Amino acid sequence: MTFCLGITVEEGLVGIADSRIMSGNELTTAPKINCYNFENSYGAFFIMTSGLRSVRDKVMTYFDEKILQMDEPFDKMYKAVNALAEQIRAVAEEDKEHLKQSGLHFNIHALMGGQLKNDAEHQLFLIYPEGNWVIITQGTPYHIIGEREYGKPVLDRTLKYTDKIGFALKVGCLAFDSTRISASDVDFPVDVVLYYKDSNKLVEHRFEKEELAEISTWWQEKLRSLIYELPAEMIDNIASKLTKVQKKSRSVKTPSGSKTS
Repeated sequence: MTFCLGITVEEGLVGIADSRIMSGNELTTAPKINCYNFENSYGAFFIMTSGLRSVRDKVMTYFDEKILQMDEPFDKMYKAVNALAEQIRAVAEEDKEHLKQSGLHFNIHALMGGQLKNDAEHQLFLIYPEGNWVIITQGTPYHIIGEREYGKPVLDRTLKYTDKIGFALKVGCLAFDSTRISASDVDFPVDVVLYYKDSNKLVEHRFEKEELAEISTWWQEKLRSLIYELPAEMIDNIASKLTKVQKKSRSVKTPSGSKTS
């Protein structure tokens, strides 16, 4: 499985991707994020993918070749997104039936975020295996591809589009840590990329487990301490209602008319 998280806020974009790859019984690591920084203020974007690694590698190879053959870079994000979608469809045309014959589904999802020369602002896109796409909007300013369940609660409870990019990074790291703890197939190293609005460049770094251990420990200790701090009367109220239900169930009459004890 995969954990790739894209966040969009007023100040810019955050991308976080684990690097664990499972092939049968083997575990390896490989990047799930590609970064593109263009010269002459043409802008920058990143692509994160989940799904079959073979499909991902072929799509990205085709996409990189297309970029090399262009006289000038894309000038708007949607054009770059359409170009990636074209390569997804091309690979589907070539491999989908062969994969199906082997009992495999053609599976690739992509998150693509950035800002190019003629874009008024940065954008984050979700691209489906069929090649269609949607823009991640301010209402829910993030999306996860891959393992979604464990990191989603902290994002839904805390993240807003108006938050600073530093806050978004904090929440993203906690979402990754929650997923890493609960999902055995998501783990370090983790790749993090930041894009600041109108900066025309990406900042990226790979973090090992030791580098983020302090955050993980702090998060776990805070969660436990907050549970202890939950007012006892709140739980007592729940417990008393459960006790009443239990007593009532013990006095329910049996079909013969007698009461159970």
